[in-house]
Amino acid sequence: MKTKALLAIAILALALNSFAQETEKRFGFELSGGASFATSELGGANLQAGFGAEAILHYRFMPYTGIYAGWGYSAFSAENSFAGANIDFEETGYVFGLQFKHPVGMSPVSYYVRAGGLYNHIEIENEDGETTGDTGHGLGWQAAVGVDVALGRNWSLTPGMKFNSLSHEVTIENVTTQLDLNYLQLRIGILKKF
Repeated sequence: MKTKALLAIAILALALNSFAQETEKRFGFELSGGASFATSELGGANLQAGFGAEAILHYRFMPYTGIYAGWGYSAFSAENSFAGANIDFEETGYVFGLQFKHPVGMSPVSYYVRAGGLYNHIEIENEDGETTGDTGHGLGWQAAVGVDVALGRNWSLTPGMKFNSLSHEVTIENVTTQLDLNYLQLRIGILKKF
């Protein structure tokens, strides 16, 4: 009789565990943004603090591991640069990568670590908003860390920081300049799981 009872408890525990895993949401959509700070000069230009935003879709394929992909934007300005005075530099394009997210004990907080790639370009705009140069899309990389604070009903806040690195050349009036855009962004986001 004890064997049947233990077997029934084991089957019930496995069934409840499977049910619990099935109710965990595998997809998520996150919007985030924040202040960006260049860590080096861009083609000799000293960049002022800027702003950036991302919209990414998450898919969790293992309990703590998933992939992400989306679109990102960051903008900086420089009073003086190789492209003239009062120039804006805008990085736009696609992000993709791998994410590891793990809960902190029994709390509603998880930490995450992301590593991925960029397929972005840098546009150069004058003070009239006209595009005067474009690097064309190319590969770069991204790394990010942060926390996921559950708010209930599959919503979370996702404060953190990321580092982007992108290197391309731009040609303006037959002069080619190497652009190495490296920056740290302090960001906060909102995530909806579904």
